[in-house]
Amino acid sequence: MVQSVELVLDDDADSAVQGQWQRLRDAGLPSQALHTGASNRPHVTLAARGSMPDGVDGALARVVKPLPLPLVLGGLLCLPGRRCVLARLVVPSAALLRVQAEVQAVLDDTGAGWSAGGHFGPGRWTPHVTLARGLTGEQLATAVAVLSPSSPDLVATAPAVRRWDGDARRTWTLPQG
Repeated sequence: MVQSVELVLDDDADSAVQGQWQRLRDAGLPSQALHTGASNRPHVTLAARGSMPDGVDGALARVVKPLPLPLVLGGLLCLPGRRCVLARLVVPSAALLRVQAEVQAVLDDTGAGWSAGGHFGPGRWTPHVTLARGLTGEQLATAVAVLSPSSPDLVATAPAVRRWDGDARRTWTLPQG
C-alpha cells in the first residue's frame, strides 16, 4: 500500500478547495467531496512510496522545518490517464521544489520502498491539489466550465506536513523541528 508525505493547506485555502469539491459534486461530477474518509482533505503530495522505515518521521521533520511554506494554487490542470484527474496546479516556487527534493533525498537515504511510478523524481513532479478523479473528456469539459468563473490564483500557506499510511488508513502531522 502507499505511504506518502503531504503538505496540508491553511484553513482558508482548505475551505476554498473544499468549496470547489462541493461545486463539482453539486453538478453531478466526480469530486474529492465524494471521498468521505476521515483523512480526506486538500493537500500537496511531496512523495509517495511503497513503504517507509521506522523513524523516518524525525528526519522528514528536519527538512520541512521552514514552515509555514507559502504556496500559490494556480489554474486548473488535467493529469492524463485512462480518465482524467482534475487538479489545481501549485506554482512550483524555489522553496517548494527544495523541500520536495529534500523529502525525496531523506526517503532515498533511509531505504524507503519503491517510488510511485517515478512521478516524484527530479523534473517529473507536478505539484497539485486534486479536485476530482476519473473524469471522462465530457465530464472534464463540464468541470472546467463549473469551476472556471471562480478559479483565480489562490495564495495559501502550508502550515504543516502530514504522513499518510495507506495500510493503516490513517494520517498524522509531523513534528516541526
